[in-house]
Amino acid sequence: MTIAPSTKAIEVSGLRKSFGPQTVLDGIDFEVPAGTVFSLLGPNGAGKTTTVQILTTLINADAGQVRIAGHDLAKQPRAVRASIGVTGQFSAVDKLLTGEENLLLMADLAHLPKREGRARTAELLERFDLMDAAKKTATNYSGGMKRRLDLAMSLMGRPAIVFLDEPTTGLDPRSRRAMWQLVSELVREGTTIFLTTQMLDEADHMADRIAVLDQGKLVAEGTPAELKRLVPGGYVTLTFANAESLDAALGILGTPKSDRGLLSVDVPSDGSVASIKSLLDNFGDQNIAVDNLSIHSPDLDDVFFALTGRGADEADVQKATI
Repeated sequence: MTIAPSTKAIEVSGLRKSFGPQTVLDGIDFEVPAGTVFSLLGPNGAGKTTTVQILTTLINADAGQVRIAGHDLAKQPRAVRASIGVTGQFSAVDKLLTGEENLLLMADLAHLPKREGRARTAELLERFDLMDAAKKTATNYSGGMKRRLDLAMSLMGRPAIVFLDEPTTGLDPRSRRAMWQLVSELVREGTTIFLTTQMLDEADHMADRIAVLDQGKLVAEGTPAELKRLVPGGYVTLTFANAESLDAALGILGTPKSDRGLLSVDVPSDGSVASIKSLLDNFGDQNIAVDNLSIHSPDLDDVFFALTGRGADEADVQKATI
């Protein structure tokens, strides 16, 4: 099952949830276009898991409107469940069953006819490189194999939307890369991925859009590049062919950081096309040729710390929205 690319896979408006006196979600809004990866970031206790639990029908919201694959979450929970797959933070794999038996169990739960369930099981075992281990009990699987099996199980019913809650926690770098590749393949086929993770490089690598959740509120949303531009500290390194050109550039720029040995200068910049064009136009007016240019942006760690007030000055970026 897929959703037309022009539609919204997930639409959330005014979502609220409290547990006793503690407000966990305080009226959040976001949309996820079909066939994309949307990543929800935030520190522990920010409300990420609660958001996933609501969107996957595990718990009810206190207020707000949610549509999943075109279905109203409050009025059509069965239709929502039929449209989604979930790979939770903790594995759903039964370690006493073989990989094949785990998948056949999911086929029964999805009410697939026996022949179709066996065919789908074989297809998923092949796709997730588990065919050689199909008859082995999952207790003998490596961490990466268990995670692949977990994801395969969530895909048994061909869901339009897959929720991945910290899917690569505890995996080694090779297994993480393999999981990223599998997710990329799903997206190319039209599946929508809702990803929560505390591994910021993972969100940077996979997500089309990222939302940052802190203390129950969305404090920023945008593409990885847009979020990085929210944080001061970006710069452009310009390299010149000779010392005369470098000195002429420094005369225009004032006193930025320079390296005479490399004939380069670092200029504060948000990395946008407009700012770089303006910078180069200044040199062009003075017939100063730039030999090379490279852009250095803050990474998502810088964004995360700034937006959530952890270890960085957040005054200029708090509650920023793109």
